[in-house]
Amino acid sequence: MSNPGPNITSTPLLDQAGTEVNPSASSSGDGQQLGKAATSLVGFWGATPMAQPASAAGNTTTPTAGAGAAVKVDTTFSGGVGSSAYTIGDIVKNLKAAGILA
Repeated sequence: MSNPGPNITSTPLLDQAGTEVNPSASSSGDGQQLGKAATSLVGFWGATPMAQPASAAGNTTTPTAGAGAAVKVDTTFSGGVGSSAYTIGDIVKNLKAAGILA
């Protein structure tokens, strides 16, 4: 008896109007685009969808280049949002795990 593998289900991708998006229907071999404009709302893994950030205004916890103390391996950054802080290594590791960086 063969193992058919897991039963896979997925939630359809919806545009801002709630219409189902079929990425393969518009594929021309040039890849796929998520968020066609800077104002398109995008969210990952349950985060509230948001438009592309325009600037780092208000990020007062990140040091200015060439000023202040040196950034060391264990220096953490919060980005001025929430209570979690990450090292540069944490950020790179998670970007790679998500496939955003190779």
